[in-house]
Amino acid sequence: MEHYRRRLVDKLLPRVLAELPAVLMIGPRATGKTTTARRYARTVVRLDKDAEAAAFRADPDSALAGLAEPVLLDEWQYVPAVLGAVKRAVDAENRPGRFILTGSVRDVGTWPGTGRLIWLDIHPLTVSELLGTATRPLLERLADREPLEAAADTPDLRGYIDLALRSGFPEVAIDTPEPMRRRWLRSYVRQIVERDALEIDAGRDPARLGDFFEAYALNSAGLATDRTIHTAAGINRETALAYHKLLTNLRVIDELPAWRSNRLARLVKSPKRYLADAALLAAVTGATTSTVIADGDLLGRTIETFVVAQLRAEAAVSELYPRLHHLRDSQGRHEVDIVAELDGRRIIAVEVKATAAPGPDHARQLRWLREQLGDRFTAGVVLHTGPRTFNLGERIIAAPISSLWA
Repeated sequence: MEHYRRRLVDKLLPRVLAELPAVLMIGPRATGKTTTARRYARTVVRLDKDAEAAAFRADPDSALAGLAEPVLLDEWQYVPAVLGAVKRAVDAENRPGRFILTGSVRDVGTWPGTGRLIWLDIHPLTVSELLGTATRPLLERLADREPLEAAADTPDLRGYIDLALRSGFPEVAIDTPEPMRRRWLRSYVRQIVERDALEIDAGRDPARLGDFFEAYALNSAGLATDRTIHTAAGINRETALAYHKLLTNLRVIDELPAWRSNRLARLVKSPKRYLADAALLAAVTGATTSTVIADGDLLGRTIETFVVAQLRAEAAVSELYPRLHHLRDSQGRHEVDIVAELDGRRIIAVEVKATAAPGPDHARQLRWLREQLGDRFTAGVVLHTGPRTFNLGERIIAAPISSLWA
C-alpha cells in the first residue's frame, strides 16, 4: 500500500457507495482495480482463487449472506452466477454500500446487473495520478474557459515518449526500471492473447489472435478499415470480427466512435482505433524511445494514443459526462482527432500534434469546425510537445500536452 497512487475514481467511489447499493469497477487487467477497491471493502472475496470461489459456485446466495459489507467480489467473471446473487440481495435490501465488484471482462454470458449495478470504468494510470497532482479534468477546464498552463517540469519530445512508454499499468509504471518494464509489457501482451482470451473463448488460435493484435496495434490512432486489419493479420473477416470483439471485451482496445451532426454531411461512420495504453504499441513493435522518435508515423500514433488514454480516464469520472468521438469527412479534407460532446450540445475539439512549435496551420481544422458549429463550439485546443500556451484564434488555443496534469 506504500506505493498506492490516489486514483481518479477515488473522488467518485465513496459517493457512489454512500448512495447506491452496488458498483462494478471494470477495466483492463493490472490497472489497479482490486488495489483501489480493497480500500473501501470490509470483506474481500477473490473469485479467481478456487478455494474462495467454491462456495459461490455451489450456492452464491448463501455464500453472500452474512458477510461484512461492503463486500468486494474480485474478478466476478470467474463465477458469473454471483451477479444473479447480487441482484437478488439488492432487490431484497436496497441499502447503499453493499457490494463492490471488479472485473477485467466487459461481459460474460447473461447480464442481470442492469438497474442494480452502477459501472465505473478504471483505466491505466494517468500522468496526473502517477505524479499525484490534483488536477481538474482538462475538458472541464476548457468548458469553464480556465487558462491552461504547462506543468512545472514540462517534458520535451523525448520526455513525452518516455512517459508514454512508461505505461499506465501501476505494477510497472511505479518504480520499475525501463528494461524490466519492457519485458513485463511484452509478457502482458503474450498473456492476453495466449491465456486471458482463451478463458473467454477457448476455440481461438493464440498465434492468429496475436497477429491480429499486432496489426491492430500498428494502426492505433488510425482509421484503417476492417479489411486492412484482417488482411495484414492473414485472417478472414469473420475471424477478425470475433478477435475484435474478444479484445474489446478484455478492454485492451478502446475505440472512439465517429461523431455525427445534422449540420455536417458526409462524415465517415467508422470508429478510430486505439490501444488502451500507448506502451502496448511499443510492446508489440519492440520500439524504444529512440526508435519512436526516428519513425514519424509511429511517433504520431504513440503521442495520440497516449493523450487519448489520459482524456478517456478523465472523462470516465467527469461531472460533465463528456462523450469522446473523432471526426473525419468522407473525402478526408477535414479531420479532428477528438471531439468531446458535453451535455448534448457543447463541443470541445482537440488536435494532438508532435511538434514543439504549432502554428496557425495546425489549427485549421479547429477553425473549420468552429465555423460549422457556431456557438456550439465551446473551445478548441492544439495539444503539442512544446513549452508554451498561446492563442491561435477565437476560442482556440495551443497548449502543452503537460497541461493535462499541470
